[in-house]
Amino acid sequence: MNNTNKWLIVILAILLCQQVMAQNNQTQNNQGTITLSFIPNVAGKPLVLNDSSYTNPFDEIYQISKFRFYVSQVSAKDKQRSQKEKNSYHLIDAADPASLQFSFSLKPGKYNSIDFLLGVDSVRNFSGAQTGELDPVKNMFWTWNSGYVMLKLEGRSTASTALNNRIEYHIGGYSGAFNTIKKIHLDANFEIVAGKSVSLPIKTDINTLWQGAHDIRIAASPVCAIPCALAMQIADNYSKMFSIIK
Repeated sequence: MNNTNKWLIVILAILLCQQVMAQNNQTQNNQGTITLSFIPNVAGKPLVLNDSSYTNPFDEIYQISKFRFYVSQVSAKDKQRSQKEKNSYHLIDAADPASLQFSFSLKPGKYNSIDFLLGVDSVRNFSGAQTGELDPVKNMFWTWNSGYVMLKLEGRSTASTALNNRIEYHIGGYSGAFNTIKKIHLDANFEIVAGKSVSLPIKTDINTLWQGAHDIRIAASPVCAIPCALAMQIADNYSKMFSIIK
């Protein structure tokens, strides 16, 4: 191959890259952005880690030192279509304000719901430890059980009979009888306009953990850290903790 042909190949490669970049930019310009913001609270009171006391429906007083959960497989839907966020895995951590919101692109149009999994889908659990938001260094992966903790709540309560009055709920399990992955559906009417951004604030009420489909009393169950029937009941309850702030 002579030098002329080599230069022609280089020039064609550059032109092709420029065309792909232009197409990508055009696609981005034709889309809008939605931002989901999770707002942790306890029965309407803002969550303050470590310092504030809260009362559950059974008059048990508790404090929270850690509150984290996974959101994955996020999608926006209308009557005709569903658009999914790519590589959709987010660790929401009350101790990290930057983690409480994330954004992704959508095609212009009117939408009527947001759907996501509360937890990490079974495929990623079967795949072992991952990277990024799913990295085991996030301390949300059970090496002894080869699976992710879907939601973690820790703190103290005078009602707790555990050592040092601790409360500890590490809710996991992704298969069989103890599958704690929850599908969340939120009615949310919004419109995406090309080049514009829409924000959806999502109230996240921790107090739902204690009462809903099941009554969970701290005095009776201050700790749950394995896949089991209690974990399933707690997950049933907290699956109702989300609502769109209108």
